[in-house]
Amino acid sequence: MSRIASVLLPMPLPEAFDYAEPEGMGLEAGDQVAVPLGPRLIRGVVTELRDAMGGNRPLKPVAERLDDPRLPPGTVEFVQWAARYAVDAPGQPLAIALRGARAPKPRPVRVVVATGTSPARPTPAREKVIEAALQPMAAADLARAAGVSAGVVKALLDEGVLAVREILPEARFDPPDLSRPGPQLSASQAAAAEALKDLVADGFGVALLDGVTGSGKTEVYLEAAAAALAADPDAQVLILLPEIALTQAVIARVAARFGAQPGEWHSDVAPPGRRRVWEAVAAGTCRIVVGARSALFLPFRKLRLIVVDEEHDGSFKQEDGFIYHARDLAVVRGRIEGAAVILASATPSLETLRNAEAGRYRWLRLSARHGTARLPDIELIDLRETPPEAGRWLSPPLVKAMAETWARGEQSLLFLNRRGYAPLVLCKACGERMTAPDTDSWLVEHRYTGRLVCHLTGFSMPKPAACPHCGAKDSLVSIGPGVERVEEEARALFPEARIAVFSSDTVFDAREARRLVETMAAGEIDILVATQAAAKGHNFPKLTLVGVVDADLGLRGGDLRAAERTYQLLAQATGRAGRKDRPGRALLQTYAPEHAVMQALKAQDRDAFVAAEMAERELAGLPPFGRLAAVVASGPDAAQLDAFVQGMAQAAPNTPGVEVYGPADAPLGLVRGRRRKRFLVRADRSVDLSAYMAAWRARVRPPGQIRVAIDIDPYSFL
Repeated sequence: MSRIASVLLPMPLPEAFDYAEPEGMGLEAGDQVAVPLGPRLIRGVVTELRDAMGGNRPLKPVAERLDDPRLPPGTVEFVQWAARYAVDAPGQPLAIALRGARAPKPRPVRVVVATGTSPARPTPAREKVIEAALQPMAAADLARAAGVSAGVVKALLDEGVLAVREILPEARFDPPDLSRPGPQLSASQAAAAEALKDLVADGFGVALLDGVTGSGKTEVYLEAAAAALAADPDAQVLILLPEIALTQAVIARVAARFGAQPGEWHSDVAPPGRRRVWEAVAAGTCRIVVGARSALFLPFRKLRLIVVDEEHDGSFKQEDGFIYHARDLAVVRGRIEGAAVILASATPSLETLRNAEAGRYRWLRLSARHGTARLPDIELIDLRETPPEAGRWLSPPLVKAMAETWARGEQSLLFLNRRGYAPLVLCKACGERMTAPDTDSWLVEHRYTGRLVCHLTGFSMPKPAACPHCGAKDSLVSIGPGVERVEEEARALFPEARIAVFSSDTVFDAREARRLVETMAAGEIDILVATQAAAKGHNFPKLTLVGVVDADLGLRGGDLRAAERTYQLLAQATGRAGRKDRPGRALLQTYAPEHAVMQALKAQDRDAFVAAEMAERELAGLPPFGRLAAVVASGPDAAQLDAFVQGMAQAAPNTPGVEVYGPADAPLGLVRGRRRKRFLVRADRSVDLSAYMAAWRARVRPPGQIRVAIDIDPYSFL
């Protein structure tokens, strides 16, 4: 009896398609296949095989089984679960899972091999070359390995004793050396490491590794990784990080601990490199992966530990395409694979803290910095009492502290989470605010490049000499500071100092980020002006002063997580100071020193802040005590969009424990020429929110030009 193969395609399609299995093909679940879809052949993955019972329509046959690794059952199950949770087509997460398989293969390399022919004139030098050529290598490498000139190798090639071959680089990673001793741990670190080793031994379970900045969380979770790798020769470990800049530092520490480079997975890795990692993970030869959120979808054969470092970080939330939060999906992947999950942070999210308080997660605390280092003293600068000079952004107390720090030969960090030179450019003649075409987003001025840039859409243009609206010349003025403007001020104040900027506009890739971090760590920078790219995870021994230029920045707007995010970000930023034997301090410039976030930071009383924030959330039924989902509908025609969202509101299921708010104009009401409307759904914890949103979506059919995006547990409210 022939069989039917259900094939999932990496496309926004609602379900897998059925195809006939050709006789003798011998397909298995997880196989990658090529199947016809219209006039094209499309790569897909077999999710199910069943006997054909004589249907009423003929099925197209599977064209071929591809010579690519099979997706393990856990990966296929995880992809399907993620799609149901996110209320999205299963092909969307599958496209992420197949990203490495669809990347181009590395180019063949030319190597020299011995043919078995003896040379006409044997010499000691030639014998050395022939012996070295037992291992294929490039001609220049062969000459170096044999200790001879390139001419000797060329002569043997001309004789036919050696031959040139083209081979594909092997997707291979050196195994970790588990005999290497770990670091000397403090008593509290050792206790946490032992608890995590027990967690790993038990299979699936989740632990919160809650340690203040500088407490040595990385050393602790690497000991758990060592235990997982030692327990099973095929075990694999995944370490997720929120920033590309952080991957370089953690990769170096993993390599130092295990004597082998881990697989590296993030957007800065070239496509052939991604394919190399993907295939090695699928083959089980890459046992440690360090990467960004999409590494969660790699085809692990035997995943035994997942670490989510800086688990609170908003960068783990994917906002475009397939919308998901890597921290939440990491717990699910761990359950599916039977792997332990470690969530590490100095400022855990309220959701994670709530799970730890309720006993669903094991809670391990590191309350002191490692060694002689101690937490920095934190002071608030009330800008109402000591404002900066006109046209300046650094207050006199902060400037004085920077001068004292520089005089001692120590380093300062000026933190401002705003890229570019100025966040707004307006015309002083007519009041026009420069925005991107067909978008409500303001254009940010970048002095380094002389351009105005939209950080939302990527649009950029040269800064015009005259206002495009009224034509007035030399009327465009820069409003507010970005890191480039703060750097300009720092250079004017300290012309002799070595000053650098660390942001995604000045550090374009992981290699450049690593170079800048190493330069700062070596003490070769006096003042670092930085966004959040430098605010977490880095260790700068001579950094003793952190100045927060605008501590109130994150508190503006209607984001329900504004206070939590601001506390987390500023605690991380101030935590860069005083991480060695030199005491550190942090100065926060604020117009609202009485705000609960500022008072909690000054007192370094996280528990009091968390308790107050939890009480407010519980009263409103908001996360972590309730659930949220967002719906964004967009379209080019405002009238059509209004009519659609009104109909969508009428179609919302009437379910106890669920409240639907909207539709309302989105804060960013126009993006790339498309009008945007939002709904916000609040549900009790007892409600299956994904099922509710799926039922609602099934009741509406958007017209061709209208798109509907659903975000379960939203982090952005724009």
